[in-house]
Amino acid sequence: MPEKMVAIVKPEPRPGAEVREVPKPQFGPRDVLVKVKVASVCGTDLHIYNWDQWAQNRIHPPLVPGHEFCGHIAAIGDEVTTVKEGDFVSAEMHVNCGKCFQCRTGQAHICRFVKIIGVDADGAFAEYVTIPESNIWKLDPAIPADYASILDPLGNAVHTALAGEIAACSVAVVGCGPIGLFSIAVARAVGATQVFALEVNEHRRKIARQMKADYVIDPSRENAKEIVMNATDGIGVDVVLEMSGKTPGIKAGFDILRLGGRVSLLGIPSKPVELDFANDLIFKGATVQGINGRLMYKTWYQMQALLKAGKLDLNPVITDRMPMTDFSKGMDRLKTGEASKILLYPNGIAKN
Repeated sequence: MPEKMVAIVKPEPRPGAEVREVPKPQFGPRDVLVKVKVASVCGTDLHIYNWDQWAQNRIHPPLVPGHEFCGHIAAIGDEVTTVKEGDFVSAEMHVNCGKCFQCRTGQAHICRFVKIIGVDADGAFAEYVTIPESNIWKLDPAIPADYASILDPLGNAVHTALAGEIAACSVAVVGCGPIGLFSIAVARAVGATQVFALEVNEHRRKIARQMKADYVIDPSRENAKEIVMNATDGIGVDVVLEMSGKTPGIKAGFDILRLGGRVSLLGIPSKPVELDFANDLIFKGATVQGINGRLMYKTWYQMQALLKAGKLDLNPVITDRMPMTDFSKGMDRLKTGEASKILLYPNGIAKN
């Protein structure tokens, strides 16, 4: 096995990233070494690439980014017992401490001391990545590699959608980035009766239609509340899945929510948001949930079951496939607003 590998490296605290030859990662007795087959680009990776305020406060270069991937196990540590070389895997990249209050009371997904592979430690934009055995997720070989590489964001969508009752409910997805688009598919798969997609970006609205949203609304040009109320007999939607993290989107979500409805918030605002607590929350009797990551590991079982059952068509969300060495081109594509999910291939071959 070669001792060097090609990786995307954030070498210094400045914008950009470089393709470099670096040492292949070491692994301990409870770790596995995975040969990456497909990696997916996340909005977090764009933050790191652009070196914005969030990245400056969180990232400590040099770093190999990338936290969405799939691949095959190349080697295992001496104490690894649940997987073997050759297994097809992905991973939960949030590594919890296992010792804090949250970890010990069934809330490991919001561990106080969580470390994220690809953010706090070298990640999957490389030929190889090291993962703790505890975080490896063994995959059914029937799941296509392209889908297997996007389980991290799909898990966000599954967690958000299934955080409350959704079967036989009307659902509004506010913000149709990749996770919002995945949420449309999840809501459909688990029996939502009506799905409304609110999105200001024309490209994303087009994909929302391909994902089979019943109503695709541009809230910057259309009266979203009027459309929703007309379609729900004046009641409003049962469930709002807020994915935009934007003040207008959050306010629109509460505006179209029915009395007694649920709002699940995944989108992260860049600044504080002012809400009408009396009318939007208290008098409405709204259930409001903050959603962070994926449940460890309930969400993984749920999304794998949906994929194995053929319930999710995610292809419209995958807009670009390219060799990993073209990473910077992928960043440029994301900046245009015309790309959704970009897949990177370390071997330069874009196929399963």
